[in-house]
Amino acid sequence: MSVVADTMIDIEGGVFLMGSDDHYPEERPAHKVRVGPFRIDRYPVTNREFSRFVSATGYVTAAERPADPRDYPGADPALLVPSSVVFVQPSGPVDMSNTHNWWHYVAGANWRHPRGPFTQLDGLDDHPVVHVTFADAQAYAKWIGKDLPTEAEWEYAARGGQEPSEFAWGDSLTVRGRHQANTWQGEFPWMNVEEDGHRWTSPVGSYPPNGYGLYDMIGNVWEWTSDWYQQHDRLQSKACCAIDNPRGGERQRSHDPNDGSAIPRRVMKGGSHLCAPNYCRRYRPAARMAQPIDTSTCHVGFRCVER
Repeated sequence: MSVVADTMIDIEGGVFLMGSDDHYPEERPAHKVRVGPFRIDRYPVTNREFSRFVSATGYVTAAERPADPRDYPGADPALLVPSSVVFVQPSGPVDMSNTHNWWHYVAGANWRHPRGPFTQLDGLDDHPVVHVTFADAQAYAKWIGKDLPTEAEWEYAARGGQEPSEFAWGDSLTVRGRHQANTWQGEFPWMNVEEDGHRWTSPVGSYPPNGYGLYDMIGNVWEWTSDWYQQHDRLQSKACCAIDNPRGGERQRSHDPNDGSAIPRRVMKGGSHLCAPNYCRRYRPAARMAQPIDTSTCHVGFRCVER
C-alpha cells in the first residue's frame, strides 16, 4: 500500500476533558481545555516523506552526527559516536526495574538504519520515520511549512470525538477480537506473540482510523508534541472554566536524580508498538511521556499540524 502521507484533516476544535484520573499519575488531574481549529496530518510522517526532506535539504539528523562532549561532561566516549536507542528483545524474563535490559545505544542506528547499522529501509517506505529527535521533527515541519502539534491539539485529535472513552475507539482494547492499533501482545519485553501481525513498526494506515479519519494516533510510534513537559497539576484552572489553547510548560530540566544529563524534555503522545498491558498501558489518548529533546529511539516519530 502506498499512502499520501501529507494529506491533512480539518479539526474544528472545541472543549474536552484532557488527561485522566484513572491511570498514571502524570495524566492527573483531568481538566477542561479548549482548542481552536487546526489541521493535522492524517498519518505520521513516513520514511518516504522524510527522505524527500533530506534529499531536498541535505539535512543530517542528530543520530547521524557525533555528540559534542561539551554537552555531556563525563560521558563514555563510546556513547558520543553517531548512534541512537534501539529496542533489543531479551531471550527471557529480566529485571523490569532496569530499562537497560532492553534499551541499548547502538552505533550506526538512525532513521536510515532503524534497527542498527546492518538494517535498511527496504520495504519500509510507508512506515513511520523513527530515530528523530525533537529538533529533527521540528526541522521537517518548518521545511514543509507546518508545525508540531501542542499536547492539547494532539490529544483532542487522537480522541476522535470519543472523549469519555478509554481508547480512541471505545472502552475495549480490541473490537470484535480485532486489534485497533500496533501494540505489544504478550509479556514485555521478552515475549511478543504478535497477534496483530507486527513485531516492529507497521505501515501507516494498517489499522482503522479514528472518528476524525486519523490513522495511527495510538500505537505504532510515539509522537513528539511542541509542549515542554510539566505535570498537569501545575495548571491553574477552575472546574467551571476551560483553559484556552494551552501551549505546554516552561523549559524544564529532568527531575530524575538518576539522569545525570538533566536534558530538557518535551511531551510525546500515543504509545508505540512496544506498549504492553504488563508494562506500559499508554496506548490511550490521555497517556503522556516526558522525552529528552536530544534523544532519538526506534519507536518515536511525529506528525505535523497547520493552524
